[in-house]
Order: sequence, then structure tokens, then C-alpha cells
Amino acid sequence: MRSQSNPCRKAVSFFLSAILACSLHAQNGRQKCLTIREDRSVVFRYHAPEAKSVKLVFDGELRKATNTVESESYHSVKMQRDSNGVWSYTTPPLAPEVYTYQFDIDGVCRPDPANPDSIRVRDDRKSVFIIEGTPQTELYINEALRGRMDTVVFPGTAERKDRTVIVYTPPQYAQGKRNLPVLYLLHGLNGNQTAWNDRGRAVQILDNLIARNKVTPMILVMPDANPECLVSQGEDIGLMDNIKHYGSWNKMEFELCYPEMDRFLSNIYQFSPEPGSRAVAGLSLGAKQSANLANLYDSTFSAVGLFSPVAGRKQVPRSSYAKYWIAVGRSDFFYGKVNVLRNRTQRKNIPYTMYSSAGGHTWRNWRVYFTEFVQTLFKVKI
Repeated sequence: MRSQSNPCRKAVSFFLSAILACSLHAQNGRQKCLTIREDRSVVFRYHAPEAKSVKLVFDGELRKATNTVESESYHSVKMQRDSNGVWSYTTPPLAPEVYTYQFDIDGVCRPDPANPDSIRVRDDRKSVFIIEGTPQTELYINEALRGRMDTVVFPGTAERKDRTVIVYTPPQYAQGKRNLPVLYLLHGLNGNQTAWNDRGRAVQILDNLIARNKVTPMILVMPDANPECLVSQGEDIGLMDNIKHYGSWNKMEFELCYPEMDRFLSNIYQFSPEPGSRAVAGLSLGAKQSANLANLYDSTFSAVGLFSPVAGRKQVPRSSYAKYWIAVGRSDFFYGKVNVLRNRTQRKNIPYTMYSSAGGHTWRNWRVYFTEFVQTLFKVKI
């Protein structure tokens, strides 16, 4: 993924010691520093009478109605101060999507103190809001999770490293249905086990699709698949730090520990032992890992999903699968390489599905790819 500049400078400590109060507005029963209007424009307000400058740091390119964004980046816009010390900014009408933002108060960035929905983005935390209005965005929201989400530490003995894993079990599991199929879902270069849950909304999407009987009930496994950073990867680890370890992804440390991880988790959650009950998918470098796993453990996975894959000759599939699914945006900077992978797959007469979309290397696309892919899983008897 390309590096994006952060418009906020780092600070060792906040010189504004107290949390600045927002001009609070109710939204969905919670109070935040933002108001979503009927026309889908958003009003941001921040009470900071002593501040010299307040900016909104916002992934504003996503406001475009047509998805032509190549990669997600953040831009800062100046907020205007009124006589009461309240700074405000109103966006144009926004397209339905997940948005993240921060406030920059005199060069110190922080999430919305009145918004409990904050996630890790690159090397710090940002707040989240969702503009609804499409069937896709409806999947991103549920007031209460129907299934269950656990955090488990896998003590890998082979590589002598602990890995944190987030596991989602559907409501059917709590009702006594065991031996469910499993999807392993892998993050990219700048992610960890939280990426698909936080930015990808994967748990919400799967939970909603299961409730609507659109997917087979399954267990979702989201591991920390970083070769080097692993569970020690904190919020101070940013994109550039991960790029330094880029070469380590070729060592396939995570791929080699997969069998041990699957046995460990199976003992806890009673995964289905049946052939064809495993699938794997990932984005970017996680897609490369997914292709590696499929080639290393032939016949283990019935389905493979590659979202904007960083892939070469070694990732070309060696055998056929019930579902081999490749997805990429036409503005993605890996679009050419993905086409090479597709052509090589085609020359080997291996069946595949190619899902092409507008836009680029963005979560906006990966959320859609996950939604489409997961609805194809475990429907073919192996």
C-alpha cells in the first residue's frame, strides 16, 4: 500500500490537558461532535475556545458519488470559530459509506472524545461514522451482535511466537450447533487481527447476512498474520515501520504455522473436520498469503478469495477449487499485476471468478468484495 502523509504532527503529551468538550448532538442515541443531516451532509462541531486553529482530518475523497478513489488518504480542512469558541465545518452531501475522522487542535490530533466508535488507522486512532442509504451500508450496522466475538492468543510452538486471533462464532454455535465451516480472513501490510473487524466491518456484515439467511453459518477467524510485528504491533506502529519488514512476508512464517493454529483453534471451537470446510481470503499482502496457503496445503481449502492481491508466479494456483475468486478495482495500482495472475490462472485451465469494480486499493472496495465472496462459500458439496 502506498504511504499517505499524516496532516497531524506527533506530540509527546497534550498541552491541552483537559478533554475539550464538544458541542454535542444526538445521533442514534449517542452524543457526538457531529450531526448527520437529511441530505447526508455532516456538521462537525468542536468546542475549543483557547485553540488558535482546529481542523477536521477526514477521508474526504470518499465523498465522491462515483468510486474512482485509487487509495484512501486523509485531508485536513479548516474549521471556523464562532464567538463562543465552537469550531465548525459542514461537508457536502456524502455518498453512503464508512468514514473516519479526527480533530487537529493546534497540531495535536485526537479522535472525537464523545464518540465511542474509534478504530486503529495506520499509527493512531480515528473516530467512525456511517452514512446509510444502500443495501451494502445497511450491513455495516447492527445495534447488538447476534453471534459472539472472542480474542484468543495462539501460542505457536513451531515459530515460538504468540499470535492474537479474533474469532467470530454465529448464533447457531451458541445454540449448540458445532462442527461449522471456517473462513480464515487475512489483513494487509498495515493491519493486524483488528483490521477486518474495525475497518472492514466483517463481523457486522457476516452477522447480518447470517440473520438474513444469505450465507451458510460459519466461524470467522481473523489472525494477526504479520510475519514480524505480531501481537506486539501497537498503535504506534505505522505504515513505514511495516514497510521495513516487507521482505519478511516472503518467508511465509504465518503460512507455515497455519496447521498448528487450525488444530489449536479446532480444539477450542470444534471446527468442522469435514473435507471442504475451510476457506481462506485476504486483502493485498493478505491475499498473497491466502494464495500461498492454498498452494502449500493442497485440498485443505475449498474456496480462496484474493482481494486486490499482491501476487506473482508463486501465487498462481496449482489445482482447482470449488471457488477461486479474484477481485480488484480498475483504479487499483495492482490492477495490471492482478490481470497477469488471472491470465496465468486461465492458461492453466483452472476455473476462477473475476470480480472487477470501480475504485482502487480501498476498504470501500474490500468490504464489498468480502460481502460478495462470503455469500458463495460452503454451498458446493466437496
